[in-house]
Amino acid sequence: MAVFSGVIVPILTPFSRDVGQPLVAAGADPLVERLVGAGVDGLFAFGSNGEFHVSTDDERVAYTAHLVERVAGRVPVIAGVGACSTAEAVELAKRVQDVGAAGLSVVNPYFLQPGDDELAAYFEAVADVAEVPVLLYNIPKATGRSIAPDVVARVAAHPAVAGIKDSSGDLDLLAAYIAAGAGDLDVLVGSDGLISAAHAIGASGAVAGTANLVPETVVGLWAALEAGDPVRAGELQAALEPVRDVLHLGAVPQMLKRLVELSGYPVGPARLPVGEAAPEADAAARALVAALAGEE
Repeated sequence: MAVFSGVIVPILTPFSRDVGQPLVAAGADPLVERLVGAGVDGLFAFGSNGEFHVSTDDERVAYTAHLVERVAGRVPVIAGVGACSTAEAVELAKRVQDVGAAGLSVVNPYFLQPGDDELAAYFEAVADVAEVPVLLYNIPKATGRSIAPDVVARVAAHPAVAGIKDSSGDLDLLAAYIAAGAGDLDVLVGSDGLISAAHAIGASGAVAGTANLVPETVVGLWAALEAGDPVRAGELQAALEPVRDVLHLGAVPQMLKRLVELSGYPVGPARLPVGEAAPEADAAARALVAALAGEE
């Protein structure tokens, strides 16, 4: 049975517009209830949309703890612990486990480019302290390189490593990860436009940013794929495209946070240096939210 499967939401991190943009954990509570109520299979704190890269380690631990308390066992909470430093990633892994994280997601170091052996050792160091399943995270547009399938095959031999999230947008690479896992590794697609295609080649689930806004659509899409209903799946996959079009109007997660905020959930803005949506983009966001409200 898959450890990482179904629809996992990289939940947004709520920041205030006050000076310093403090993290306001309770601002996520209405969104958490919406997501759990829609039937998602898990929450992923501090992915790319969760802005781990502009959050302190203390914030990452405290917000993870808040989410764990809020969901109260209804769905697992996976915490992102990736860092440029192996020591930092290992320490963060220990701390989020202490507050109840049910899984660890580990992105490869960004800015610097360790070799394959060094990268494998980094993942294995985190896995060595893991008491919960570990999910590798491949996002080459942000880290500067893909995790090689050979590295994945090596690291997958560690008993704590249970899956990989692939946000490369490359279905051939995703298929290579599935092959590297030899049936023992859960492979999640992180590109929302490819959920149906990834399911067709054996992905076990999706980490879908759009589910912060339209969780029922993404949950329904995965259910239709699992039920073998290509017509319904095609309709729901296509329904994500207007959302994705608006997301492309700004830097991650500027537009997603604006859409969710306009929908009534107080997640606040992206943290600086990513600023507020430009007027034209904001107008597009308002139009989409109005259209979505009209469909309910």
